Amino acid sequence: MESFKDFLTIKEAAEFIGVTAETLRNWDRRGKLVPTRHPVNGYRLYRRKDLEDLLKSLKPAERQI
Repeated sequence: MESFKDFLTIKEAAEFIGVTAETLRNWDRRGKLVPTRHPVNGYRLYRRKDLEDLLKSLKPAERQI
């Protein structure tokens, strides 16, 4: 079972993958990277594994953008 330590806040996730929080919000609206919602406050939480998989799937040239 996953715990909250397996998830990152939107700010932490943005820093982790090198984009802005607004970019993550846009990706959420487009369905590109769908977050989990915190059960109490509804904040976006991103699974660390999903972010790692996203980074691995990018071509080296895309990582520099």
